[in-house]
Amino acid sequence: MKLYSWNVNGFRAVVDKGFWDWFRQCDGDVVCLQEIKAEPEQVHEKHKEVDGYTQYWNPAQVKKGYSGVLCMTRIEPQSVVYGLPQERFQGEGRLIQMEFADFYLFNVYFPNGKMSDERLQYKMDFYDAFLEHAQELRHNKPIVVCGDVNTAHTEIDLKNPKANEKVSGFLHIEREWIDKFLAAGYIDTFRMFVSEGGHYTWWTYRFGARKRNAGWRIDYFFVSEELRDRVKNAWIESEVMGSDHCPIGLELA
Repeated sequence: MKLYSWNVNGFRAVVDKGFWDWFRQCDGDVVCLQEIKAEPEQVHEKHKEVDGYTQYWNPAQVKKGYSGVLCMTRIEPQSVVYGLPQERFQGEGRLIQMEFADFYLFNVYFPNGKMSDERLQYKMDFYDAFLEHAQELRHNKPIVVCGDVNTAHTEIDLKNPKANEKVSGFLHIEREWIDKFLAAGYIDTFRMFVSEGGHYTWWTYRFGARKRNAGWRIDYFFVSEELRDRVKNAWIESEVMGSDHCPIGLELA
C-alpha cells in the first residue's frame, strides 16, 4: 500500500504546475494534500472526477482561501471524520480521519505558530488534543499520521538550526512535543531509513533557498509502534516542484 502526503500551497495553483502528471506516475493508493486553499465548488469538475479515486474534502470555513485538507483514495474507507472533536479546533480545515481495515489514517495540516503568541498557543493546544485523540483511537486500531507538522524535530532537520532557535517551527516547546509524541509510541518513518541531515520538505520562496537546499523537514509520516514491521519504505520527493513543499511517501506491507 502506497501513501503520499503533500502540502500543495493551493490546489488550484498546483494543478496547473504538473500535479496530475506526478499523481499518475506516483500510483498512490491514498494521496493526502494539505493547504489546498479551496472549496470543491471553486475547482473545475475535471479535477474532482479522477478515475478510480474518491475525494474527501475538508476546506476551511472560517476564512476562504486558507488552509484545508483533501484526501484522494482508491481504497474505500470504512468511515471518514472531519476535524478534531473539540469545537475550537474545527472550521480551519485541518484534519481528515479515514478508517481502513487495518489502521486509522490522519491527514493533518497542523497550525503555524509564527503569527503571534496566541497562534503559538493554539498550535500547542492542537498538538496535545491531536495526541489525546489518536491515543484514544489507538485502542481500536493502529495509527498512521501524515501531513505538515510545521515543526522541524532536530538540528539535522533544517539547514540553519542555530539561526532559527527562537523561530516558531524550531522552538524548544514545539520540538519537545514531537519528543513526547514519539515517546507515546509513534515512529518517524523517514528516520527508519535515513539518519543523516540535508533532507528537507519545505523551502522558502526567498533567497533561492530551494536551489541551495536551505530547507526544513516539517512534513512527516508517523506510524504507531504496532505498524513498525509493516513499514517497507519512506521517502522524500524533493525533485518534485509545484509548491514550496515537496511530496513524501510511505509504503506499507
